[in-house]
Amino acid sequence: MIVYGIPNCNTVKKARTWLEENGFNPEFHDFKKKGITAEKLNAWCDAFGWEAVLNKKGTTWKKLSSDVQQMVTDQKTAIEVLLQNNSAIKRPVVEVDGKPILISFNEDQYKAVFK
Repeated sequence: MIVYGIPNCNTVKKARTWLEENGFNPEFHDFKKKGITAEKLNAWCDAFGWEAVLNKKGTTWKKLSSDVQQMVTDQKTAIEVLLQNNSAIKRPVVEVDGKPILISFNEDQYKAVFK
């Protein structure tokens, strides 16, 4: 299991805490330090939809120029922006055996998937 995110994000902290308290010991991938690939973003977009992977409620998205925001109209353009602004990725993303299974943190979803 790999949890992708950034360490100071409260949602990532909640997810990691929940996983650890429920007996999981996930690897953590800090995509601010280790980066993220277009292939990985495509896999996440295929699993969740690009609209779910792109966090339009976050500060990073809101700080982008309206021109950049308006150019994001599909998965390809979303990934281009996310590669340049990886803090705009909805987080965390949880993968098991290389497959993305959860995005963000919702305790009921985590219970349904892991119990």
